[in-house]
Amino acid sequence: MKRILYTAFDVVPSPKGSSTHITAFVQALATAGYQVDLLTPSDGHLPSHDHYAGARLFRVALDPALSMLRRASHFDAAVAAHLATQHYDLVHFRSIWGGLAALHAQPQYGYRTLFEVNGLPSIELKYHYPGLADGSREAAALHAQLRAQETWLIRQSDLLITPAAVTATFLASRGADPARLRVIPNGATPLADVAPPLRGDLPTLLYIGTLADWQGLHTLIAAVALVLTVRPVRLRIVGSGRSRQRRALAKLAAKLGVSAAVQIEEPVPHAEVADLIASTDVGVAPLEPNDRNVTQGCCPIKVIEYMAAARPVVAANLPVVRELLHEDVEGLLAIPGNPRDLARCILSLLDDPARAVAMGQRAAVRVRTSLTWQHAQQRLLAVYEQVGA
Repeated sequence: MKRILYTAFDVVPSPKGSSTHITAFVQALATAGYQVDLLTPSDGHLPSHDHYAGARLFRVALDPALSMLRRASHFDAAVAAHLATQHYDLVHFRSIWGGLAALHAQPQYGYRTLFEVNGLPSIELKYHYPGLADGSREAAALHAQLRAQETWLIRQSDLLITPAAVTATFLASRGADPARLRVIPNGATPLADVAPPLRGDLPTLLYIGTLADWQGLHTLIAAVALVLTVRPVRLRIVGSGRSRQRRALAKLAAKLGVSAAVQIEEPVPHAEVADLIASTDVGVAPLEPNDRNVTQGCCPIKVIEYMAAARPVVAANLPVVRELLHEDVEGLLAIPGNPRDLARCILSLLDDPARAVAMGQRAAVRVRTSLTWQHAQQRLLAVYEQVGA
């Protein structure tokens, strides 16, 4: 039985899509007969040792008073310490923190390495911490350091996997050998019994996911204000975010006079997501046209989960979205960053319920045929065979 270390700088379990992704991959590996150890940060409440999804789970305690970068460095050091006490055949990492330790120790311990790239900090950190893009010499030096570390991992890992073709192209531009790149799209669990939404006097739009600045939520709230000039509607924004992000969204809703129609809610456990989506009419994914979504790429789990619940999608017309759905088949695509066009697409579906239901049904079929977590798990196991694990 081959031994795998899967490291992730993400709390598991959590309501975030990263936790859903990690869980699906760990389950696949454990079910296939691999002995899997999962190493993640602790949230300060979960136990330090656990069994999860068929794996042994080790959680690293990190001081919340430290900066994110200090916590990341401490996590990487914890991965290095863990590797010194265990034997593994393959180390699978989804962050440069944990990945740096794994690559540095690979010559000593002789395992294979697999870099799962969902996003890179040189692209994404500035959206979470705007001070890291303030134009200072310190910010520029940090960005250069992150890029150098990423490039080393991209070029030295034995194999790389990523959930989007856009991201694969980006990684190749950063020095990855295309022969060592594999695309494994994210997935969702299809519902056994999918019902149409319960239509009432007030149709509901749903956004699930983080409140990160790249998500386009300001565009969405502005679009809802335009929709409300034509017909009543309710928007539910359900997801994790910092207090500054919640305040900014609430402030915009108040400024536009739509606070009564916009609910900004805490995330729900992933087990409740399908029922949440099923209670709404349209799923929205208004991604902004920026370097995170256009250049680096992503694979928005929310879009696949809307589709799995047989809900039509209104999303930004970006290549990463077009990898998942077809315009006017499973959903409608709006000009990215354009509230007026987003409102047009939303109204088009709300004004034609039969069309919306048909799109949702086609979306559910697309997920069942090619975008379930089972599909992703099968692709992952094929990659493990290729990397020699």
